[in-house]
Amino acid sequence: MQWPDWLRWSESDKDKKKPVAWSDSLNATDWSHYSSPRTILPTAILTFSTLALIRIYRRHLRRVPEAQYITPSYFHKRSLYGYVSRVGDGDNFRLFHTPGGRLTGWGWLPSRKIQDWSLKEFKDKTVHVRIAGVDAPETAHFGNKEQPFGKEALEWLRTLLHKRYVRAYIYRLDQYQRVVASVSYWKWGFWKTDVGLEMIRNGMATVYEAKFGSEFGNKEDKYRRAMEKAQRKQIGMWKHTKPGLIGKLMGQKNEKIESPREYKTRISLLDKAESGQKQ
Repeated sequence: MQWPDWLRWSESDKDKKKPVAWSDSLNATDWSHYSSPRTILPTAILTFSTLALIRIYRRHLRRVPEAQYITPSYFHKRSLYGYVSRVGDGDNFRLFHTPGGRLTGWGWLPSRKIQDWSLKEFKDKTVHVRIAGVDAPETAHFGNKEQPFGKEALEWLRTLLHKRYVRAYIYRLDQYQRVVASVSYWKWGFWKTDVGLEMIRNGMATVYEAKFGSEFGNKEDKYRRAMEKAQRKQIGMWKHTKPGLIGKLMGQKNEKIESPREYKTRISLLDKAESGQKQ
């Protein structure tokens, strides 16, 4: 019996109905799945989200353990928020970097508690910060005598900053691998306080006077006005610069205060003279 023409398979139909080998179906790739918007869109969202999270972590949440990890990309652009673990001199301290602060668990989560600042090995996990734009009287170190008012300046800064959270706006690294930075903290929770300015206002430091390496941001004029005011009021290290009424009647003259810069220059010249004599 012959089938009607309209029921017959064409040659192309016969090719479509031809059975496909199992190995051929296994190796075949259906590219339509990869070009579908339902595949492309979630993949793109996941990729961009992952890259964004990595960037946020590297820029804002990755802890900086020491100053040597700070690159020039930080200078004049970024800051470090952290806990002051130790105040070693009148114008520098050790900062334990706590990225994200208390919002990310620092200080209260078991895995993010601040370590014991009295431990010797803790020093290697902190950033050494030099407060920019100021110069405090020197304490006794390296065999040199303490400069007048050096101990008072150290105790004042220690009382102000020790165990406090501060923010350091980074300018550069100095020759001692310290971060030179403007430092601030929130007073009473809403008042932003510049530590360098407070030091000068209270007569605990002078404006930094070195010819090279000084950093002020845009605060130099403000710092100089504050120092002039402290000198007039005889606050802190300036309180003995002018004699009292009785002293004036007895002919006493204004006492010359040796600034930290003058002190360092004098000590440097003495060291060079001693080394020259030994040679």
